[in-house]
Amino acid sequence: MKADHLAGVSSETLLDPEADVWRGVGSASLELMGTPAGMQPTALIRATWTNKQTGIVAAVDVAALHNGRTLAIRLEWEDASENRSHGDNTSFPDAAAIAFPVHGDAALLTMGAEGAPINAWYWRADADGRGRQVNAEGIGTSETIDTTEVRGKGVWRDGRWRVCISRDLVVESTPPGVRLEAGGVAKFGVAIWEGSRGERGGIKAFSGPVWIDLELAAG
Repeated sequence: MKADHLAGVSSETLLDPEADVWRGVGSASLELMGTPAGMQPTALIRATWTNKQTGIVAAVDVAALHNGRTLAIRLEWEDASENRSHGDNTSFPDAAAIAFPVHGDAALLTMGAEGAPINAWYWRADADGRGRQVNAEGIGTSETIDTTEVRGKGVWRDGRWRVCISRDLVVESTPPGVRLEAGGVAKFGVAIWEGSRGERGGIKAFSGPVWIDLELAAG
């Protein structure tokens, strides 16, 4: 799929999932699958989820735009309930993330591997407007590396979430996140958490083990 270039459009506008700039932008519909319970990092999680369905959200529509500096990815999916609360571990917020291999073809299914990290831009409904940048080098190794560069904004209406997640193409962090460029091609994947069904951490729906190409139009 392609991220069109819109010169002169502010990063704030790109972050608004209901902004006029998103009207008519081409999107891709991605089928999602649940993460296998047998691949969860602890015995307790594996036992708890063995006979439960994982990956409640079946599909997500994805569109992308950039202004030469900031990339925004818009996600839209069906969800009968708006879940923004994170309380006493009995309720969980809806969430979404965009994942990229930092270099090469780090495996999305295993959240990367040692020496082959993935970088995820993470939005959660109870922290709307803010985001997190997360790196991982394997299952159970996710580490928040930054809480200021990634932003996310979500609107729930009529049984659907519309969420934009954005970050500048190049940022400095330690360890480093993915570096993007206008005119280049990146690989990405999508993850969605359904809070009303207790999904959190490694329990989620995701776009499958194969990365998707994202062409960033030249500026």
